[in-house]
Amino acid sequence: MALLKLKPSFKDYLWGGHRLVDDYQKEYDGEILAESWELSCHPDGPSFITNGEHAGKTLREFIESEGKEVLGANCERFEDFPILAKFIDARDSLSIQVHPDDAYALKNEGQYGKTEMWYVMDCEPGAYLYYGFNREVSAEEFAERIENETLEEVLNKVEVHKGDVLFIEARTLHAICKGILIAEIQQNSNLTYRIYDYGRVGADGKKRELHVEKALKVTDRFPVVKNTEAYPHVADCEYFTVDKLYLDGVLMGSVRGMVDKSSFVSILFMEGEGQISCGGEVLPYRKGDSFLLTADSGEYEVCGSCEALVTTIRS
Repeated sequence: MALLKLKPSFKDYLWGGHRLVDDYQKEYDGEILAESWELSCHPDGPSFITNGEHAGKTLREFIESEGKEVLGANCERFEDFPILAKFIDARDSLSIQVHPDDAYALKNEGQYGKTEMWYVMDCEPGAYLYYGFNREVSAEEFAERIENETLEEVLNKVEVHKGDVLFIEARTLHAICKGILIAEIQQNSNLTYRIYDYGRVGADGKKRELHVEKALKVTDRFPVVKNTEAYPHVADCEYFTVDKLYLDGVLMGSVRGMVDKSSFVSILFMEGEGQISCGGEVLPYRKGDSFLLTADSGEYEVCGSCEALVTTIRS
């Protein structure tokens, strides 16, 4: 089976909104939908296959039944499925946080760290996020500012606009702030160290747990140097390669690609509608849909008008 349409798992974190239901027709009846995990083998939120003979299975169950060959040769170096793709609706600001790298995470947490990329799908005027520091700070100053709640004064505040891309390498302090809708491609990890959470309390009336001691050990305390080596890709690293697919439906109404033995292809549709075909199967898509094309599926075609992120794993 070459073409899999996926159904996500949902997260109702307290900072979330409702746009993923209102604008992207996610089938969810709760009041808050913060994240939809669109492509996931993570036990905290698997995605499910909705078409064909494997409908109803989790993506992990499909891989276990068909063999890791469906992921491609470039995934052999990973013990588990390498990535997780999600939509994030930040009605309010997320905590200021950091993700450890693989070395620290595997030694201390028994799981991988997290490098990720963000694509800004939409945002309110003046919306911003935090991305590293605006100057180098010492470990002592970092700890003091966390303690006296002045950390934001030394963070790199980045105003964002629709279509912006940020690559957040593990160990980089960051925070998505309110009024931003994001598509995220990341390592297959759910490991986050919260540093500051604006004093908020959860549904249980208690402040959410912070992980200051761990964050002090893993955070790079200097300004981020922009990486230009990804060009012409949207993002490119050892964990994932992301390209943007754009069809205007007029001058460009279709595109063909090839899925060889090296890697699966993930297509995450952020805008538009049309149809996608591969391996003799043709399925409709609309914005918010997620598809996985298994390795060695051959030629595929996307028709219609769309903006999408196409993710593969390089050698």
